[in-house]
Amino acid sequence: MPDHRTSDHARQDGGRTGRSLASVTERIPRGLVIRLVVYLVVGHVFAGFLWLLFALGAESQ
Repeated sequence: MPDHRTSDHARQDGGRTGRSLASVTERIPRGLVIRLVVYLVVGHVFAGFLWLLFALGAESQ
């Protein structure tokens, strides 16, 4: 049964093109994914804190 995740073209050129999402995510180190998620969460929390400071500062004037 043929492998439906990659095209014939991708198999001929060494699999460099036409990769499925699963094959790309298998190559991303787990530590990098965890670090990116942490940075995104912390960045959004920090942005929310700054927004709150500006919102409260605007109310006080």
